Amino acid sequence: MALHEGSYGQYCPISRALDVLGERWSLLIVRDLLCGHHRFNELARGNPRLSRSLLAKRLRQLESAGIVERLGTDYALTPAGEELRPLVFGLGEWGAKWQFGDPREHELDAELLMWWAHDRIDFAAFSARRAVLEFRFRDDSRRFWIVNDSVGPSVCTADPGFDVDLLVTTDVATMYRIWLGSLDLRDAQRQGTIELCGPPAVLRRVPDLFLLSPVAHMVVATRPESATSLA
Repeated sequence: MALHEGSYGQYCPISRALDVLGERWSLLIVRDLLCGHHRFNELARGNPRLSRSLLAKRLRQLESAGIVERLGTDYALTPAGEELRPLVFGLGEWGAKWQFGDPREHELDAELLMWWAHDRIDFAAFSARRAVLEFRFRDDSRRFWIVNDSVGPSVCTADPGFDVDLLVTTDVATMYRIWLGSLDLRDAQRQGTIELCGPPAVLRRVPDLFLLSPVAHMVVATRPESATSLA
């Protein structure tokens, strides 16, 4: 009997699961759906090295497997897809403990970082209806703005023309390490690797302003000082 293309050809539940989820990018698509991104363009922006044609193919495969369903222009996880939450974030915990370290150069993508961070900011710290954060990276000539208004937060790569409420100046690796929990923001400020400029009322709230990555707490738990505090 001919094997189904891509199948491991083993009658085993683990093999069957990997037939569906072992394809490149599949679990990262599920990760982003679990994190609340439901539109095709959102999934594409969260995985910039994934071609749009392959993204469409993976979504069709996940839909065929009963993991994803299409609701108009949105994609949502089915109950079977939602049950992958402990598996996906369990992989995150394992990766944080055993495979994580300093960022590699090819992993440092400032635009992707801004996309990840734009809806993980507590805009309650800003009193105005519109809040604007500008990010300048010392090792990337591009500038980024995160703008929050009545529509919600968005990322701009061109000056939106609004007054800036908070200016963040740093390098890409430092911002990644803060975002992922391997470096505390206050420590980065003391080291001078990040500079913040804005009104005192906003600066006082900065430590609580960035909600960080959904997996940051897993990385924090692996920091030496965390192990000491738990001893």
